[in-house]
Amino acid sequence: MSAAADAQAHRKQPGRHSSELLSPWLLSSKPQKLAELPETHQILRQTCRDFADRELIPIAGQLDQQHTYPGKQIQDLGAMGVMAMEVPEELGGAGMDYLAYSLAMEEISRGCASTGVVVSVNNSLYIGPVLKFGTEEQKKQWITPFTTGEKVGCFALSEPGNGSDAGAASTTARQEGDEWVLNGTKAWITNSWDASATVVFATTDKTLKHKGISAFLVPMPHPGLSLGKKEDKLGIRASSTANIILEDCRIPLGNMLGPRGAGFKIAMQTLDSGRIGIAAQALGIAQASLDCAADYAHKRTAFGAPIGKLQAIQFKLADMAVAVESARLLTWKAALLRDAKKPFTKEAAMAKLAASEAATYCSHQAIQVLGGMGYVSDMPAERHYRDARITEIYEGTSEIQRLVIAGQVLKEYQV
Repeated sequence: MSAAADAQAHRKQPGRHSSELLSPWLLSSKPQKLAELPETHQILRQTCRDFADRELIPIAGQLDQQHTYPGKQIQDLGAMGVMAMEVPEELGGAGMDYLAYSLAMEEISRGCASTGVVVSVNNSLYIGPVLKFGTEEQKKQWITPFTTGEKVGCFALSEPGNGSDAGAASTTARQEGDEWVLNGTKAWITNSWDASATVVFATTDKTLKHKGISAFLVPMPHPGLSLGKKEDKLGIRASSTANIILEDCRIPLGNMLGPRGAGFKIAMQTLDSGRIGIAAQALGIAQASLDCAADYAHKRTAFGAPIGKLQAIQFKLADMAVAVESARLLTWKAALLRDAKKPFTKEAAMAKLAASEAATYCSHQAIQVLGGMGYVSDMPAERHYRDARITEIYEGTSEIQRLVIAGQVLKEYQV
């Protein structure tokens, strides 16, 4: 039985939907103590945790060192329902909510952050916009084959020259008869070398600026679409990252996603949700760093006792635990708001900011606790440190998150 099916078999009682829980904020990080979470979510979380312990942690270092795509593990996660968490069952998905997705993302990323980002991109950046803005025909064609893990998608928004300025897309789409012709280059595309389709954002009317951007569904491989070299990255090295190059790439008119000119709106709403997934990925890295440091503090002896007896080490572990729990609660709150169909832009940005900075902080402190052992690949601490860094950059840098949060706060106080 898949993780999702197992969880679905223990469905919540009426009135116990996760988005309606009043006080999930005093919960421990250990699944057996999560009395406040619906049983469905506890089962899912434990199943994903067991999978990470059994299938990901033992090979995460090897995947990282060899830059190997975790194909088998992604297919296993597909069989568990994790590759399409929010997709309705009739389309082949798990039919669960965003809190469940966040819990799964954290546990998978705790085991292997590279695997976590593949799961995140497929769920939130590729499937997410198709599920929300696609026609029924598009959903069947572009979602169902991507629910099993045999195929994954990607999201082509960034360009070499625009960075965080998502509205400055220079990639163009012009209509010729019954086809769209796409030209341009998309940069930093996660899953690119392993993807079977991508959502591409291109300008259909330059005079309208960001209101002239539209979204398109493009199969991969496809004539007129080529890939740049795989980037040699600091972290998340088991996932592929490359440019997508479009040169007179022709697709049917029916491959436009959403209305013409709605691309910028689609991208921004997709990133709002995607930030919750990246917050959960960062949480997994932060938790793994804390696990590593606390375990080492028990086992390493100095001055005649385990170093966990030293106040200096205890203070580091305490600060790490506070950072992890604080970010976890923000992430769950953002997911709950999204599930309740309430505004969550500010909370998603807060969660992404707090969790990514917690990941960087905790992975840094873990190396400090381990000392020399933290600096070599015999221990996972240095990999956590490298993996953590990207979480402050992709799907909106920390600087962008602060701008989003500040803008929302100022709106709340506007007279």
